[in-house]
Amino acid sequence: MAETGQEIEGEQEVTESSGASRVREDLMTLTKARLSALVVMTTFFGYLLAARTYGTFSWGILGHTIFGTLLTAFGSAAFNQVMEIDADARMDRTSARPLPARRVSTATAFVLGFLLSAFGLVHLVMKVGFVPGVYAAATLLTYLFIYTPMKVRSSWNTVVGAVAGALPPLIGWTAAGGGVTLGAVYLFMLLFLWQMPHFLAINWMYRDQYVRGGFVMWSNDDDDGSKTSLLAIGFSVFTLLVPVLPVLSGEAAWWFLIPGVGLGAVMLKYAIQFRKVRTRKKARALFFYTLAYLPLILIFSLLAWKRTSGE
Repeated sequence: MAETGQEIEGEQEVTESSGASRVREDLMTLTKARLSALVVMTTFFGYLLAARTYGTFSWGILGHTIFGTLLTAFGSAAFNQVMEIDADARMDRTSARPLPARRVSTATAFVLGFLLSAFGLVHLVMKVGFVPGVYAAATLLTYLFIYTPMKVRSSWNTVVGAVAGALPPLIGWTAAGGGVTLGAVYLFMLLFLWQMPHFLAINWMYRDQYVRGGFVMWSNDDDDGSKTSLLAIGFSVFTLLVPVLPVLSGEAAWWFLIPGVGLGAVMLKYAIQFRKVRTRKKARALFFYTLAYLPLILIFSLLAWKRTSGE
């Protein structure tokens, strides 16, 4: 549940509202609704792919998996903001959030985070299975207790955050009875590698605010974008190669290589353009393409995934 997809260009929580509308907006911000939706989406596709492989699809299990994962994501988002109140207050992009703006008390956010996380994890274990619950717990613990404190200590926090963000599809995969296969490795690596150029672009666009917030990022002091753009190219190359894994294992049809590698090649093109002309405009273009890339590659994965003979 790393911070991916939430730092969209120009995003700033609305500061003028009232009544029920304000409460709704604050709850959406406190639970990072868009980021949590991304977590649920990847969990959903993980479930569908494993269910197709093993012939184990169940609407009931899918519903319980999505519900438990969503609550856990909501809870971890609230906890994260409790831990970063001071940093959020120093950044224009986040200063209007309910905690730094003091519209919600720290105690309220903590209790909300605890209840949502605890209920989500217990629900997954009781209604879905022990292993999916373990993956959800690992996601939460990595996000809160390794990634979040590491953000003020080491630029390698981005890698740790990407690990947390790559675990949710495995919640879905194991919920459908999926084992350790190249298909599972593909899902993890796809999400891990996708996050890197995605977050590098965000990181560079908001580098001044991250410095002001006290975060240690790869883009700190990289004013000309040379380091960030080079990293984006490197990770884009690896992202381009990941679709080979399920084809090699026989879990995906051979034709998946065409859209899989093609979509990765377009990402590489945007990264190269950012390298050639290191401007905010080019970083934004890379960022917005990554937003389109993920649902597209997941849809093509589902279309190419081979059904079991029992279905």
